[in-house]
This record gives sequence, C-alpha cells and structure tokens, in this order.
Amino acid sequence: MENYLEQIRNIDIVQKSFDIGLDIGLLSGIFILAFVANYIAKNFILRAIEHVIHGSKTEWDDALIKRKVLRRLSHLAPAIVFYFLVPLAFKGNHAIKMVSERLASIYMLLVGLSAVDAFLNALMDIYRSFEISRQVPIRSVVQVIKLILYFLAAIVVLSMILGKSPAFFIGGLGAMAAVLMLIFKDPILGLAAGIQLSSNKMVQIGDWIEMPKYGVDGDVFEISLTTVKVRNFDKTIVTIPPYALVTDAFKNWRGMKESGGRRIKRA
Repeated sequence: MENYLEQIRNIDIVQKSFDIGLDIGLLSGIFILAFVANYIAKNFILRAIEHVIHGSKTEWDDALIKRKVLRRLSHLAPAIVFYFLVPLAFKGNHAIKMVSERLASIYMLLVGLSAVDAFLNALMDIYRSFEISRQVPIRSVVQVIKLILYFLAAIVVLSMILGKSPAFFIGGLGAMAAVLMLIFKDPILGLAAGIQLSSNKMVQIGDWIEMPKYGVDGDVFEISLTTVKVRNFDKTIVTIPPYALVTDAFKNWRGMKESGGRRIKRA
C-alpha cells in the first residue's frame, strides 16, 4: 500500500510540474505575440499612417503627429493581445484569467486616457491657428475636461482593482464634498473666472494690461484654468490667478491699441 501511494504521489508531482511548465510556455508565447503586435503596430501601421499624414495638404492632422496621438494609441496592440488570448489559454484557471483581464483593461484605459489627453492638446494647437483663439481662449475649458476625465478614470481603475461598481465610489463622494471643494478650490474659482473673462471679453491673449497691485504691466500670453501669465516689458513674467482679474481692478490698454494711436498727456 505504501509503495502504491508513493507511486500516486510521484504521478501527481509530475502532473503538477507538467501543468506549471505548460502555463509558463503559454504565457511566454502570449508575451512573444504581444511583442510582435507592438512591433507591427509601431513600425509598419503607424509609419504608414504618418507617411500619409505628412503627404496630405491639410495642416490640422500634423498636430496629431506632433502630439503623438497615434503613437500612444499604438500601445493598445499588446494589451489587446493579452486581453483576448490569456482567457482562451487559461480557461480552467479562473484566477489567472481574472487578473490578466483586469490588468489588461486597466492598461488599455490608461493608454486611451493618455491618447485623449494628447488629442485635446492637438485640438488646442489647431484652435490656436485661428484668429478667434485670441478672443476666446479654450485652454481653461480643456483643462476642466482633462480634470473630469482623470477623475472618472481614477474611479474606474479603483472599481476594477477592488471589484466593486463605480457607483459605489461615486456615492461616497457626497461625504467628501467639503474636502473636494477645499482641494479643487483654485480650479473651481478659475473656471468661474474664466467664463466671466471670456463671456465679457475682459481679457484676451495679446492684451496689454496693468495691475500695480501684482506688479503687472505687460502683455497677456497665456490664460489657463488656474493662472494668467503676463510678460512685462522688462521681460519678467508675472503669474496671477484668473479670479484676481474679476475681483480686483485692472487697466486694459486694448482700446488704445485698436484705435491705432495713443493719447499723451503733457504734465
């Protein structure tokens, strides 16, 4: 009986070793296929698309290349291979299947978010090529969209890791409203001030503004969600919050520039 049990144990050890070796072989094969998919996506498909874009007469698609939108999307190729092949190779192993699907999903979500971020940057570059961008800057709006997307992505990633519904985390945000208001105080104030500045055309890119309280006396060259950057005439750069332009008084010399002349008062 002891000899018989020993033979069974040896068979069991051999079977387990064979199963482990098979799993390692399957994972190695999937890694190789993912590497091949990544190589094909970047060196053949991506280069072909970039060649077509460089040969086109339109200029807006060049912004997609400059901001690497398509290059970031090419990172989806190996993740797609993992997402579909690992569950097929490990049908009987629920743990490996579940972990691989979650990791691949999180990776694809982050890659997609990175591509959307680059696309929004490209969209701003295209918008800056139009004259209306000086009158109605959209940088603050784009930053708000990015903030919302990153916030939602963080909730989805947490829900994938912990295996809970995103509604579970969104429902718990009510209790954290006061903390969130404190953390995002400047972006919220900046968004409200940006809407007022744009709708009332108080400040535009290229305006000469004067604000002695903050040492501002120069041209506005950037308006974002949380900052307004002014290049003074001594080439120093002053950064002020957008809501300061709404709550405090400042002088805008745009009218003098548009009139084509300057009125000089003799002392």
